[in-house]
Amino acid sequence: MKKNILIVGSSAKEEYLAQILSEEFNVFVISGNDSAKKYANVVDIREANVYEILNFAFENDIYFTIVSSQEAIKNDIANLFNDNGLMIFAPTADSAMFATNRAIAKKMFYKLRLPTPRFGIYEKKNLAIDYVKNVQMPVIIKTDEHKSKNSVMVCPSFNIAKSFIEDCFFGDEKKVIIEEFVYGTNFSFYVVTDGYKALPLGSTQDYKFSLEGDGGVWTEGMGTVSPFNKLTYDHEDYIMNEIVYPVINYLSEELNPYMGIIGFDGVLTPEGDIAISECRPFLQDHDACAVLSLVDSDIFKIMHACAIGSFSDDYDLIDFKDEFAVSSVLSSGQVKGEVIEGLDDIQENINVQHLKTKQNEYTEFETLGDRTLVVTSFAKTLGRASDNLYNEIDVINFRGKTYRKDIAKIPAYNV
Repeated sequence: MKKNILIVGSSAKEEYLAQILSEEFNVFVISGNDSAKKYANVVDIREANVYEILNFAFENDIYFTIVSSQEAIKNDIANLFNDNGLMIFAPTADSAMFATNRAIAKKMFYKLRLPTPRFGIYEKKNLAIDYVKNVQMPVIIKTDEHKSKNSVMVCPSFNIAKSFIEDCFFGDEKKVIIEEFVYGTNFSFYVVTDGYKALPLGSTQDYKFSLEGDGGVWTEGMGTVSPFNKLTYDHEDYIMNEIVYPVINYLSEELNPYMGIIGFDGVLTPEGDIAISECRPFLQDHDACAVLSLVDSDIFKIMHACAIGSFSDDYDLIDFKDEFAVSSVLSSGQVKGEVIEGLDDIQENINVQHLKTKQNEYTEFETLGDRTLVVTSFAKTLGRASDNLYNEIDVINFRGKTYRKDIAKIPAYNV
């Protein structure tokens, strides 16, 4: 009989986790999305309501829980489950504060002397505006908490910076982070850790801007290439020894060991230097399929080993497939309620996960505006993976469809 697995989260990464785990387990997803119903039982519980999630786990004999939801992590679902004797793969709220709050992350980077862009943290609107009057443009301005929209703005002029700062504080933000803009290639580097030992889980070249050639506005992500092949072995050793382990060791020494996945967002400069800007408490939606699909080890066994405390003994490395994965995010912009056509015609070797869609009464999927789908292709060569991806994107159609047409086709250094 299959054991019951619970995933807490509601977007593309949870759908892909459900897909790969459904072959071995009965999967439940809170709160999931309509597309996840193909692989799992979707449960309508708010992710922040961790006590109701706990009761659900007891009532449904949940063997193991995986948490990707920031809301659930911030409400300390990990300690709640641990205190009640349930196995869970998630960091505690205290250990994850640096990955859910940008200001805390920047202060920790500064304290540990990690390579991070110069920054200022401001709790007063006027002080923030005064600061950007005298800095070199462009600058990046961020809200303290990660949000799906309007949490980051690359500001090429004082007037745009001033306007965004005013919008943030008008929207009841408590503080903003103003960061030096570093020219180079955006990337994410993921590790899995039991709180004491960490192993690389994958890397991505991250396409953050909305338009080709890194034009338009900064987004949560419009596409990705994995692995990021401009990260050399020396770069990876540097990231692990000079960034990852200082963070993990600091947290464990503070009696807040972090157990889970950490994403380090950074920039690789044309000179080959690394600058880390922020962290995340799990995989990003547009990265998840690309990264996890290239892991040749059993991802459930890795997570399970972390939860039961055997990870340090069981794993010296994680095996990876000798392939490339290329993902693209399709957006519908402001268009909502449009039927998405062509999903049934996608080739079997192409993965499609849903970001913001809903299923209508005819079981058709409709757009909900903004980022809509993540389409991922795999191949032995980067060029073939990219070509296959765009061939299949042409099959999917809905009114308002936009996407970047240069994923895996632009130079690795953007200056």
